[in-house]
Amino acid sequence: MGISRFKERYDRNFDTLSCEEQKRLALSKVVIIGLGGLGGVVCETLARVGIGHLTLIDGDVFEASNLNRQLLCQEQLIGFSKAQAAKDRVQAINSEVSVNHLIEYLDESNLYDRIKDSDVVMDCLDSIDTRFKLQQAAQKARIPIVSGAIAGVAGQVMTIFPGDKGYELIYGKKGGKQSKGVETKTGNIAYCAFFVAALQSSECLKILLDRGDILRNKLLIVELWTNTFDIVDLV
Repeated sequence: MGISRFKERYDRNFDTLSCEEQKRLALSKVVIIGLGGLGGVVCETLARVGIGHLTLIDGDVFEASNLNRQLLCQEQLIGFSKAQAAKDRVQAINSEVSVNHLIEYLDESNLYDRIKDSDVVMDCLDSIDTRFKLQQAAQKARIPIVSGAIAGVAGQVMTIFPGDKGYELIYGKKGGKQSKGVETKTGNIAYCAFFVAALQSSECLKILLDRGDILRNKLLIVELWTNTFDIVDLV
């Protein structure tokens, strides 16, 4: 991209970001795992802000029940791959972004290979078991994770660096007997998903730019009926 076009595209990012920071984002590599309520918004946000390389991973297809909150879901896309829809959306937003989309589910056999070359991994999963497997792979690859979760109109965000206890501080060792989060009972409201995804995207940029206060060993909890916002120190 020519310098004049570059400056025009990101004109409204300046001076919140410097030109050098914007160039740094263009060289950054981020993996987004899970492209539903959280992942779709994270995908959209990071494409617009100018992350240069995105790997988008989800083995699922859209269902009608996704329409209430998943940004990428449209009526005509019911039964369509979420990963393909995410790639199409990114390319429509920012053709300068390099996109690798993978239509697959992740487990111990492929997690490390999928994330090993990235700078940050975005956990937009709905499985606690898979989160623990992701953390193990990220620890091995020495890559930070930004994790988000929602339930109804409540949500949480935390950032996990290599060496941190991470999910154990929230869910206990190996997550106990839980496989799914409480959102399977409460449902999820669109504006909560968008809000938590925005917080995740903010954490991602702060890590990439080494700037601002990062939620390391801290859990940000929001509850939007009561406008309650808390940051809990986990260690």
